[in-house]
Amino acid sequence: MQKKIFDNSEKAFKLKSDKELNKSIFMFRLMSRQWMVSAGTWLTNFSLKFKLPVKPIIRNTIFDQFCGGETSKECVPVIQKYYQHKVFTVFDYASEIREKSDAELEKDIEDQLELANFALEQGEAIPFLAIKPTQLGSFNTWAKVNAKEKLTPTEQKSWEGIRNRVDRLCKHGHDIGLRIMVDAEEFWIQTAVDDLIEEMMEKYNKEKIVVYSTVQCYRWDRPEYMMNLLKKAKAKGFKIGMKLVRGAYMEKENARAEKMGYPTPICKSKKETDDVFNSVLKFCLNNIEDISVYIGTHNEESSYLAMEIMQQKGIAKNDKRVWFSQLYGMSDHITFNLADNGYNSCKYMPFGKVDEVIPYLIRRAEENSSVKGQTGRELSLLLEEKERRKNAK
Repeated sequence: MQKKIFDNSEKAFKLKSDKELNKSIFMFRLMSRQWMVSAGTWLTNFSLKFKLPVKPIIRNTIFDQFCGGETSKECVPVIQKYYQHKVFTVFDYASEIREKSDAELEKDIEDQLELANFALEQGEAIPFLAIKPTQLGSFNTWAKVNAKEKLTPTEQKSWEGIRNRVDRLCKHGHDIGLRIMVDAEEFWIQTAVDDLIEEMMEKYNKEKIVVYSTVQCYRWDRPEYMMNLLKKAKAKGFKIGMKLVRGAYMEKENARAEKMGYPTPICKSKKETDDVFNSVLKFCLNNIEDISVYIGTHNEESSYLAMEIMQQKGIAKNDKRVWFSQLYGMSDHITFNLADNGYNSCKYMPFGKVDEVIPYLIRRAEENSSVKGQTGRELSLLLEEKERRKNAK
């Protein structure tokens, strides 16, 4: 397969006005300087702590780059515009507040059920609703269950609440025909998440695939996990829905492993991470009768690899068992060129109030400043498109 489809900047940025293009160039130039990202992170946290009026600045810069809006309704014009150009949207309420009361969590699950209904109202434009496990229950409870520690009566009640909320959301997705995608978490709660979401797959992924879990491929144990999960699925008669990502908590994972004195679960290098990702990707596509795969990557080589395997195996470009996805505000050259070539292409669109999504925004900025080549590739394509438009006038 000729590796040139992602070089088309005209198709990649066709929905951006000249003003929006220049704004993105400005943002990626800032993120190319790691010291500026570090300084900006410190300044943002300081300003919020002391209630300085920085939210309008955040709203008009990094928030606009990486979030679809503050409310679900605010996202609709972008969602529908994307859909007109054959790009689907994955809805994600990006609040990362870790500890909430049971009453707050119950309100949150009602909001998520309403969000699922709202997504359904948008027709086929939103095929997935994403959820973080820690939006459904206490991080501390997840951690104790993961460690197989004895729960107090209060903690047991908290765990039963988590199980109930997860089940309600997955059942609702099953009933209305909306896929529910559960994001990955830190290593020290992920096994508890995996176990519970596998239960949901066994329950709701019989006739169709509704429930998707996530594997972070910067973990060296994920190929073995996938092989064992497939054996379990075949034995119990359910299908697997799986999102593949490289990972989001590398520094935190390594630091905790060193502090606690256990072997790090993270691959030693980017190359090893790439190898694990591509290995799991091949495994999923080679078992497409049992696994529906959502390929969450900004890596062009992995995207081309998936396309080549699909071609070799005779998997149709628009087969609903294979989805490609990139984060909103990043890698438009992959998203829109995939869509233009007939693949199921999605934008993962976070939304939420500015102060609630700041942890997510900081991660995006840090990721872009630290991932080798990512920001440079984004910026070079944006500049190429600016030059193309200038010459076309």
